[in-house]
Amino acid sequence: MTKGGDTLYEKEGNVMIRTCVAAVLALTIAAPALAAAKPVKSNATPAVVIGYIPTFKDYRPTLDVIDMSKLTHINISFVNPDAQGRFVNGDLLACSDGYAPGGGMLPAEDIRNIVAKAHKHGVKVLVSLGGGILPKCTGDWLDLLSDEKRATTVASLVKFAEDFDLDGIDVDLEWETLTAIDKAGRYVPFTEELSKALDKRGLLLTCATASNPGGMIPIGSIPHFDYINIMSYDGVGATWGPPGGENASMDMARKDIATWLARGAPKEKIVLGVPFYGRGFGTYAGQYNDYRSILERHGEQAAYGDVIGERCAGCSYITYSGRPTTRAKARLAREQTAGVMIWELTEDVQGPNSLLDALYDSLNKE
Repeated sequence: MTKGGDTLYEKEGNVMIRTCVAAVLALTIAAPALAAAKPVKSNATPAVVIGYIPTFKDYRPTLDVIDMSKLTHINISFVNPDAQGRFVNGDLLACSDGYAPGGGMLPAEDIRNIVAKAHKHGVKVLVSLGGGILPKCTGDWLDLLSDEKRATTVASLVKFAEDFDLDGIDVDLEWETLTAIDKAGRYVPFTEELSKALDKRGLLLTCATASNPGGMIPIGSIPHFDYINIMSYDGVGATWGPPGGENASMDMARKDIATWLARGAPKEKIVLGVPFYGRGFGTYAGQYNDYRSILERHGEQAAYGDVIGERCAGCSYITYSGRPTTRAKARLAREQTAGVMIWELTEDVQGPNSLLDALYDSLNKE
């Protein structure tokens, strides 16, 4: 939200001079406070398209075929510190589930390969901290962000970013973890210190946030982020949401944007999250209904709808966002935000039914 005030037009010359001088003095006095906030991007800045790449899945086929020209940023998910606060342990990440038949930690070389491929096409790369469900190897974030340990944690993250030639850090600490850190008064100081350290190096700090109490970043942290990625999905699930509800409706997208504008986030920092997956109920419950799988099981016509079956209480259905709704969300994002965020890129398809293509076209060509 760009904050504006009433513009005062005076007819008398002397009054105009006094008004201008007062305005200059007011801005001079306010300058230290304004300098603490991240500068908002210009309205002329092209729309951002931020795509998450999950390294706990086999992301490599997607990375080989994706059209990088339709992305501005890739967020590698997820990276966490181990019990000792390390982010790297030798040739492996200290706590980042990698894709391998036998499991294990992600090789550090995987990060370097993703960065190299993205940078070749002018795409910025960040690593995303946390995740909705933290792996068992994760250290105690609450403790690591205490007054005694915060500076060390921040320094470790900055070193990680520099060592791997990253363009920034994405903070995706969610729900119980986020709430505990915030209640202890540690989230805002952490984001402030990390933001300052990254700024000195020309690197970005972004975040992911829900729009419901218990899952929202604190208002005090908003000035520290370059982009605020709204997770505008998961409107229903196995144990939450209205019976017969939708995973990610247009109404939800509008309400989530309005929520963050009302909380003081500038339009130029808000990024609308769109899902490349759906939620299944009844006979579809328990399936992971990514967009790719939906089309494989139900045919290409599913690309042009938002539901398989009938949405109703007790019914069997899949709720997702097809191409028309995805295009509509891109238009909404173009009008009211800085762009779109995607969870996540491996769930898309190539060709005429691609959701990434639908987003890009609606953001840039209509």
